[in-house]
Amino acid sequence: MLDGVPEVDDIDNRLIAALRHDARASLSALAGLVGVTRATVRSRLEKLEARGDILGYRVVTKGDIVARPVRALMMIFIEGRGAGRILARISGLPEVRAVHTTNGKWDMVVEIGVETLEELDGVLATIRRFDGVNSSETSILLASKKVL
Repeated sequence: MLDGVPEVDDIDNRLIAALRHDARASLSALAGLVGVTRATVRSRLEKLEARGDILGYRVVTKGDIVARPVRALMMIFIEGRGAGRILARISGLPEVRAVHTTNGKWDMVVEIGVETLEELDGVLATIRRFDGVNSSETSILLASKKVL
């Protein structure tokens, strides 16, 4: 528990990961993926929503990606053993397009897409406040020469 707020645990992390893969999955499908009952999934989702860990559900189309002209890569160094927890929290942010674990100086590379520089600044500040994020470096993407 951090400042009176319960931490997201392994079940919550698996549930969030399953929702990021398919936000339209049924409670039964989520229960099977996470390995808990439908009632547990329902109560966990209610708690995650109430705490603000899950802010909503939405469809992301190719047009949505193109419509977010400010794109950046944020490299993150994590202190201690909180990588899984931080990965789940970062993955749950709607502005995050992808999270990559890496070797070398940085533990993760986060791809971010937003409408404005002010919005990017807010996302970076949010991630930097996560417990365990020790340092970061961000590069704004100016142009993409090859898009998959």
